Amino acid sequence: MNGPRFSVVIPAWNSAATLARAIDSVLAQTEPAYEIIVVDDASPDDVAGVVMRYGERVRYLRRERNAGVSAARNFGAEQARGDWLAFLDADDWYYPTRLAAHAAWLREDPALDFLTGDYEYRDTDGRLLGTSLAQHEAGRRLLARAAGAERIVMEAGDFESFVGDHFGDTHTLSVPRVSFRELGGYPLGFKVCEDVHFLTRLVARSRRVGVVCHPLAVYLIHGGSATRRDPVQAQRENVRTLRDLARLAPAFPDPVRRGVMTRLRLGRLNLAYALCRQGTRTAALRAVLPSLLENPGLASLRDFMSITRG
Repeated sequence: MNGPRFSVVIPAWNSAATLARAIDSVLAQTEPAYEIIVVDDASPDDVAGVVMRYGERVRYLRRERNAGVSAARNFGAEQARGDWLAFLDADDWYYPTRLAAHAAWLREDPALDFLTGDYEYRDTDGRLLGTSLAQHEAGRRLLARAAGAERIVMEAGDFESFVGDHFGDTHTLSVPRVSFRELGGYPLGFKVCEDVHFLTRLVARSRRVGVVCHPLAVYLIHGGSATRRDPVQAQRENVRTLRDLARLAPAFPDPVRRGVMTRLRLGRLNLAYALCRQGTRTAALRAVLPSLLENPGLASLRDFMSITRG
């Protein structure tokens, strides 16, 4: 069958307990992946043993030094042989039509710059906690416009809200390998929000983006995530990444630039909320003050007054 060849990259660190489920979900695709690449990021557990059970169906790449998820994804992408890249974290999984939904659309409309789609949030007991499109304002707008259709195309008028409150995530992203490499992949040196950093730079060079309106994958919510282990530090890291993105924003188209500034304002507000929950109101006010100084306006003032009132 003609069409896109998907290389699916799965970074793995200390994830032997969940990795087989992720790999199995890719092998169960109604449209097979061109290749599955597992990047073992110097994992201390038996990631290698899990992968070896699959034989030649899965390519195994090991890094001898742990360098983080961005470096692992980038390394897998460098080794990929397909013309499109898809990513999957080792504790998440695809639904069977994840690749087929994007492949079929690309055969009909090869001019799409990249594709994304809805996904589900589930807890470790398998309970459905929600869906990404429905939980984000930008997603709800698209669902209303789609009016029940399975697909919708985002264009320049949608990019500001998408960047400001994005609903797509790494495991529903399909990107041309050439575009990924030209952008330099995921940024290094950031522990949180690195996916938003890459996605925003990708949007900044795009004109038309395909969105599949039904869930294509599952994002697992668990207590071991960085956000839940240390909420304040996670939000500080989030703001640090977004500040770096804001540094690049003057070169972006205006809708994308405005979306970045909204995202940074909201990131600072979330940090302030986390600090308030710790009882450190002064630090919370310092967290939101830069937004008021850099982008004075009703939204920034409302954020500041919200923290002032507690």
